[in-house]
Amino acid sequence: MSNQQVALVTGAASGIGLAAAEALAASGRLVALADVNRETGEAAAKRLGGFFIQADLSTRAGCKALADSVLAKFGHCDILVNNAGIQHVAPIEEFPEDKWDFIISLMLTAPFLLTKYFWPGMKERSWGRIININSVHGLRASEFKAAYVSAKHGLTGLTKTAALEGGPQGITVNSICPAYVRTPLVDGQIDAQAKTHGIPREEVISNIMLKKAVVKRMIEPSEVGDLVIYLCSDSAVCITGTMLTIDCGWTAN
Repeated sequence: MSNQQVALVTGAASGIGLAAAEALAASGRLVALADVNRETGEAAAKRLGGFFIQADLSTRAGCKALADSVLAKFGHCDILVNNAGIQHVAPIEEFPEDKWDFIISLMLTAPFLLTKYFWPGMKERSWGRIININSVHGLRASEFKAAYVSAKHGLTGLTKTAALEGGPQGITVNSICPAYVRTPLVDGQIDAQAKTHGIPREEVISNIMLKKAVVKRMIEPSEVGDLVIYLCSDSAVCITGTMLTIDCGWTAN
């Protein structure tokens, strides 16, 4: 077993998760990358010198299997980045019930379960960093995103509760709440919003995604990765239970 810090990033094959994994690997941590996409996940892990685990985090069995794999491989997990997520855009009356169940399971239940599974080890070592990749939608709502907004608001509550319990144990728990980040997930949202609103992609970006932003640009995944590294540093030891926004001024409104 290595004495290096071990970090687990979920949804690590692309987008914010990949950026977080890249940043953690560059900072000298051993990184476990979890994703449903084996091909891209394995390629990323090989490039970063990390360890890939294919995982379906929409099920409790999948979450437990992932935790067991990390502990079997490394013996401990010091940093947990809960990032895995999807989006589905539809009016409430048309929102598929199975999509609701899937999104809540993946984006709220899975972070809770992984936090639960790694908590005893962090507590035993009196050190842990749990970073929930939340969203500006964990603080604000938008129409046609009932499941996503509900899951992210729930993640806000989980972050605060875990922070209160973790503080005396040396475990900090925070949420990063970005606005629209330039990722494959957001690219898919552009098409979905265009269809829902009946407007071109360009208007989705300018009139919907960047409408409430003061800084009129998309956020780069690496900017979120940089904040992950800061929250794992000694300088951030007193930061816990917070929702740190990278939102181009959205929530200043």
